[in-house]
Amino acid sequence: MGILSWIVVGLLAGWLAGMIMGSGYGLLGDIILGIIGGLLGGYLAGALFGVADAVNGFNLVSILVAAVGAMILIAISRVVFHPRTA
Repeated sequence: MGILSWIVVGLLAGWLAGMIMGSGYGLLGDIILGIIGGLLGGYLAGALFGVADAVNGFNLVSILVAAVGAMILIAISRVVFHPRTA
């Protein structure tokens, strides 16, 4: 997958994750979040479901896998950087 495809998939996945999780990180933040989420989601899909190459191009499955990975990253960042005090 070319760098342009990674950027577009990352942007869409980061935007989708931001909409679902209720936070946006701006254009660059969403791209970075989506790309890292794609790596994380692809790794988890391979480990859990035995899928060899879950993020393999510009398609719906790649965007959804990257978005799930980005949502996991958002959840982790909320726990680490914004802990709720009671």
